[in-house]
Amino acid sequence: MGTWAIFNRPEPAPHHPPPACSHVPSVRVAIDPLPTPSLLSHPSRALHIAFPPSPPTAPAAPAPEMSDEGGAGEPLSDSQKREIAVWFLSNAPAGEIHYVAKDVRALLGDDAVYEAAAAEAFPEYNKAHLVSLELPDRSGDIIITTYGELDRNNYLDPRTAQVATVDHIKQTCTKLRPAADEELPSAYIEEFRSALDVELSKYVAEAYPKGVCAVYCTSGKDIEGPGADFGFAVVISAAKCSPQNFCNGSWRSIWTMDFNYELQFVDIKGKIQVDAHYFEEGNVQLDTNIDCKDSTIMQSPDDCAVSITNIIRHHESEYLSSLEESYLNLSDATFKDLRRKLPVTRTLFPWHNTLAFSLTRDLAKELALGK
Repeated sequence: MGTWAIFNRPEPAPHHPPPACSHVPSVRVAIDPLPTPSLLSHPSRALHIAFPPSPPTAPAAPAPEMSDEGGAGEPLSDSQKREIAVWFLSNAPAGEIHYVAKDVRALLGDDAVYEAAAAEAFPEYNKAHLVSLELPDRSGDIIITTYGELDRNNYLDPRTAQVATVDHIKQTCTKLRPAADEELPSAYIEEFRSALDVELSKYVAEAYPKGVCAVYCTSGKDIEGPGADFGFAVVISAAKCSPQNFCNGSWRSIWTMDFNYELQFVDIKGKIQVDAHYFEEGNVQLDTNIDCKDSTIMQSPDDCAVSITNIIRHHESEYLSSLEESYLNLSDATFKDLRRKLPVTRTLFPWHNTLAFSLTRDLAKELALGK
C-alpha cells in the first residue's frame, strides 16, 4: 500500500530546520496497488482519502491543564506526557527524529520525562527504520535490526563477526568486540550465508548509493552439515537525507528465506518499504510498502546466492518501476481527484459573463416571450 500524506502547515524560511510540529499529518491520500497476475508487476492504482490514527492528546504548552475528558482540570501526568512524546518521536519521518526530539523536549519542559520517552522511542525507531551506523574501526556499517539484536544495546554484524555497542539516542557505535562462537553460525551455515552476502553486496552497491545490507541466520545456525532446515533474513537499507534541500527519504527491504532440505526448496518472502518527505513551501510525505513472495530450488551455496539475489533484484526493480509510473500519474490522475473537477471546457464558469452561453440566451428569450 502506498500513502501520500498531505500536510497543511507551511514550512519556515529555508535557513530554519523543519519544526517537529510540521511532521504531524492532516490528511493521507493512499494509492493502493491492485492485484495483478504477476507477483509484482506495474500495478494499477486506486485512490482514497483517509485520516491517519490520531496521537494521544498533545500538550499545547509545557504543563497543559487537561482532564481525562479534555476539559480544564488536573494537569497531565508524567506518564501521559511520556506517552505523547513517544508517539511523536516514533512517528518522525526518516532521518528527522532529532529535529522532532528537540521540539518535543522544549514542549515538555521536563528533562526527566523527555529522557524516559527518548529511551523508549529511539531504539524502536532505529530498528523500524533500519538505521545504519558506522563501526568504530571503520570496517563497515552495522544495521540496527531485530535480526542482529543480542540485547537492548548490542548488535551483531555478521559480515565482520563483531558485536557493536550502540547509543540509540546519539545514533553512534560506542564499542566493538569480537563475536563469541555461540553468537555465530556453524561453518556449514556460514558458507551459505557468506556466499549470499557477497552477491547481495554487489547488487546493493550497484542499485543503492550509500546502501547497506546484511544477511542473518534466523534458524538452524548450529547445523553442522546437510540434512536439516535453516533460515536466513536479508536486510537492505538505503537513506538519503538532504534537509538543506527540504527532502529526506529511505528505502528498506527485508527478505526471509526458509531452506527446506527434504524438498530441496527455498521459500522467499519480502517486504519493501519506501518513505519520502518533501517540505519546500509545503509538506508532503510518501509512505508505501508491498509484500512479495517467490521461491527457488536449493543448490550449492554459490548457486543459491546468485538465484536469491536475482529474485530480490527482480522484485525491487519492478516495484521501483511501479513507483516511478505512479509519480507520472500523480498530476494527471491522483491530485485531480482531490479537487473539484473543471467542466469539459477546462475553464472556470464565467459568472460575470453568463450571456456567453447559448443556454443563457435561450432562457432570456423564453422569459422575454413570457412577458
